[in-house]
This record gives sequence, structure tokens and C-alpha cells, in this order.
Amino acid sequence: MRKIIVEGGIPLKGEIKVTGAKNAVLPQIAAALLADGVSVIDDCPDLSDVNTMCDVLAALGVGCVFDHGCLQLDTRGLNSVEAPAEMVRMMRASFLIMGPLLARKGMAKTSLPGGCAIGSRPIDLHLKGFEALGAEISIDHEYIVARTNGLKGSNIYLDFPSVGATENIMMAAALAEGNTVIGNAAKEPEIVDLANMLGAMGAKIKGAGTDFIRITGVKQLQPTQHTVIPDRIAAASYMVMAAATGGEMIISNVITEHLTSVIAKLIETGATVEEGYDGVHVISGGDIWPVDMKTLPYPGFPTDMQAQFMAYLAVAKGTSIISETVFENRFMHVAELRKMGADIRIEGHSAIINGVSKLHGSCVRSTDLRAGAAMIIAALMADGVTVIDDIHHIERGYEDICGCLQSVGAKIKIVDE
Repeated sequence: MRKIIVEGGIPLKGEIKVTGAKNAVLPQIAAALLADGVSVIDDCPDLSDVNTMCDVLAALGVGCVFDHGCLQLDTRGLNSVEAPAEMVRMMRASFLIMGPLLARKGMAKTSLPGGCAIGSRPIDLHLKGFEALGAEISIDHEYIVARTNGLKGSNIYLDFPSVGATENIMMAAALAEGNTVIGNAAKEPEIVDLANMLGAMGAKIKGAGTDFIRITGVKQLQPTQHTVIPDRIAAASYMVMAAATGGEMIISNVITEHLTSVIAKLIETGATVEEGYDGVHVISGGDIWPVDMKTLPYPGFPTDMQAQFMAYLAVAKGTSIISETVFENRFMHVAELRKMGADIRIEGHSAIINGVSKLHGSCVRSTDLRAGAAMIIAALMADGVTVIDDIHHIERGYEDICGCLQSVGAKIKIVDE
């Protein structure tokens, strides 16, 4: 069993360069299925989720070669429209192959997707979008089959601005006949990055990053080479680590416009954040001041940073309230933070955090990807040694996080037991 061991109480100082965004590259890997040939994705992060997505495509006959941040995807051998159930159940993003396969091959079969257990994330918006484009959907036990004799453009309104549904529908509509409008679309930077890649492949897409995305279908797309945007959640996590430990860090390869809400909240807690051309300089303010926040779809405060901020605010000089409006089961890390001495209680969809003077080292577990980052933040602040279990969650979204933190002075390591 692999664990992360952290000795806390050391201010972090130095520079960390952020890799490409996990949440951007996964749909881009799926998008390669839309064209026949070799597509290249640069600045691809080396993550277990990326490896899983490549395994899914390899099972479909796609050649995947990953070398030093460069991922080559050769779809000329694509010979299947059925993704292996055991792989799809490992990761929710694998469901993003449905749209490209349906558009290019007229059929797709997969099981219900898996991923972090952070609450209900239904795929009904994906399926309603496919049906609006003319697909027939059938569900047999845990398998979903989509078929079409040719997708046709349609007006689609999402009940919630789902990132995954927006991406899946956008990819399917790129090869549909006629015009498609996605209303109440997700506006995340990862949506814009996917649209940019699809545009380089020959797709006609306007409005990505706004509430309405307009797609004019084309008959064929071409392979392309694309560079992934920096990972805003990894960048934000390292920013919080700098402030939480009383440190001073430069986080480079950052698009600061993607982090506006996080930067505002960090400044509100007393930290100094200086924005530069390619990154941010974070300087701890010493005392951490309490703040209230609510998670919202982009450009609001990201749900993917809720756990990290909760750990940070556990030692604030007062009471903070965090309201979670995106996922209903995203407070599983509270029990783990309590083991370290945090004073947190849950009331409905809100967490009330009464700051304590100090956290103490303990044995905790990573209940999901972002909760794992929160455990590292808490461990970096705490007195003594913390042992973190279930670190496979952390490795899904942070490339060599221990190596990165060691480079800025943290006493952190992975051990095999």
C-alpha cells in the first residue's frame, strides 16, 4: 500500500511550474476520435487519468504514444465502438468518447461511468443532447448504447451548465448535419480549449466560453496538433499551499484570468498575490483571516477548490462558511480534517469552520482527488507527521506532487508499505 508521509510546519519557498490541465486534456483525447489520422497533444500531464483515457482509446484500436509531455493518438486503427466496462467505471471522463464515436461511427456502447464519489453526476444531460441530435438511446442493465443513421443539428438547452455534457454534445455536433445551438452551456476555460482544438481540426464553433455555443456541422475533420492550457486547479492548489505554510512561492505557467475567484479569496484571507505575465507570486500574510464562499459554475469559485480552502481555513482567526452548490456529497474530507484537530460542522450544504490555533499530524485518507490535495495542505500546516492513505486519488490529478513540493522545501515522500 502506497502512502504519502508529510512532516509539517515548514514554509514553502521557491517556484513550481504547472503542467497541462487534466480537465482539458481528457476531452481532447476523446476529440482525436473525430478524425482519421495522427493527432498530437502537447503539454499533456503525466497522470493516471490520462493513462486510463489512453487505455480506453487503445481498446478501441487507437495507437497511443506518450513521451515527455507529448501524446500522439493514431486513430487509423479505430476498429471498435465499445469501450471496456472496467475502464469506463474507473473514470467518469471516459464517457466523453460517446459523442465522438456516435458522430464518426454512428454507434457507441459503454457502461455507466465511474470516478470520484463526490455526489450524483447524472449523464442524462449528455443523453438528452444526443437524442436531440437524432440518436436513439437504449440502456440495457448498466450499458448504454447510442445509434444514429446521421446526426442532425438541433437547439439544445441544458438544465444545468454541465461541463461534460457541453463537451460531449459539442464534439458530436461538430460532425452533425446543419446547425446546433447549446444553450446554458458551461463556460469553463476547458470548454474554450476544446473548442480551439476542434477549430484547428476544421470544426465551425462560435461562442465557446459564453452561455450559447453555436456549431455548424462539417462532413469531415482533420487531425491536428494542440497545446493544452495550464491546469488552473493545480495552480490554485499550490497557491493555497504557499499561503497556508507561511511561505512565498512563484507558480508559473498560469493563466491568471482563469483564477480570478481564487485569487480574490486568497487576498481576502490576508495573502498577497502578485500577478505576472506567466504566473503568480504568492506571499503568505501570516495570520489567516476567515472568509465565506459559495461554489458555483465558472467563473464562480470552483467546487474543485472547496476542499483545499477548507483545510486552509481550518486555522483561520475566526469562523468561515463554505457553501457547496455544485455537488451534494463533497464534504467527505471533513471527517479526515477533524482527525487532525479541525473544528468543522456540516449544516445542510454548508460547512462551518471554526478556526483552531493548530492542526496536528494524524493518519488520514484521500477520499477523492481534491480532498487528497486538501489533506496535503493540512499536513503541510500541521505539527508533527501525517500519513495519507488512498493516494491513487491524488495521482489522478497532480503530476509528481511530492517531487514538486520537495523542490520548494516540503518534507514529503511516497512510501510503499
